[in-house]
Amino acid sequence: MRILRKYTNRRLYDTSRSCYVTLEDVKELVLSSEAFQVLDSKTGNDLTRNILLQIISEQEGDGHGTLLTNQVLQQLIRFYGDSMQGMMSQYLEQSIASFLEHQDRIKEQMQTMMGVANPLTMMNSIADRNMAVWNMFKPGEGPGGVAPSEAESSMKDSEKPSDK
Repeated sequence: MRILRKYTNRRLYDTSRSCYVTLEDVKELVLSSEAFQVLDSKTGNDLTRNILLQIISEQEGDGHGTLLTNQVLQQLIRFYGDSMQGMMSQYLEQSIASFLEHQDRIKEQMQTMMGVANPLTMMNSIADRNMAVWNMFKPGEGPGGVAPSEAESSMKDSEKPSDK
């Protein structure tokens, strides 16, 4: 497990790489599923949750779209101190885990829906079919899109019609 130490100057130090890191670097650790822990340099307290919440807060504020709307945040706040708080935590963890398990299938379904609903995709499909039909009836070409002179030259002498 990678250990990051947070110093009083609010900087994060990566003990495995022996360098300071930013919140963006910590975000990359999360995205790459690398295990890490953030510890206070003086007390040794685990600050991982605080750092993760800070990253979420920055993501929410940077205009990357919001996952946590005001309504969701208000509902979450109402669960703190409630007898159902523990169950809510487990429910959220299991719901997200289930969503992640089904994410690929959901992506496929969304792409299929977008492809069907996309007017450009529909127009391209229609244009391709129309072009195939058009090519079948090009003047001067026989079946299969081959010109009669090409068809005759590819025939064996015995297969060619005689001029007699």
